[in-house]
Amino acid sequence: MSRDEAVRAMLVLMPRVAQRLKRTTVPEQLRSMNLAPRHLSLLSHLVFDGPALVSELAERLEVAPTTVSLMVADLSRQGVVERRVDPADRRRTIVSITEDPETRDAINGWLARGADSWEKALDPLTPEERAMFVRTMTAYERGASGAAD
Repeated sequence: MSRDEAVRAMLVLMPRVAQRLKRTTVPEQLRSMNLAPRHLSLLSHLVFDGPALVSELAERLEVAPTTVSLMVADLSRQGVVERRVDPADRRRTIVSITEDPETRDAINGWLARGADSWEKALDPLTPEERAMFVRTMTAYERGASGAAD
């Protein structure tokens, strides 16, 4: 496939992917919480990587710590995440998914659909090809957002 053919294919495919993602239904238990994609990214990190400091989440999400603090405060008020003081340094806050089983199951189920799709799509690729794909998607996202390399 030539570069031009690949660009055309991706220009046709990406709007369909975006529409499908927009139609992904939020689990009933989470609907009243008005969760946005940024919340899903934060929750993904907590589910896959476990509890984290606000500063660690900010670094992973590539946003300012104040942005993460605002998201965490919002999710905490809604009972989705829990905050606790880091016993090693009381100035730091550790964030984790709530211990409430119903909410935790709803979050895991919501994330599982996407994870299952990615596992199926990435499974036939070698580790090097997977890394290339992730780098390519990251470069596309940065370019589409107008961010400098």
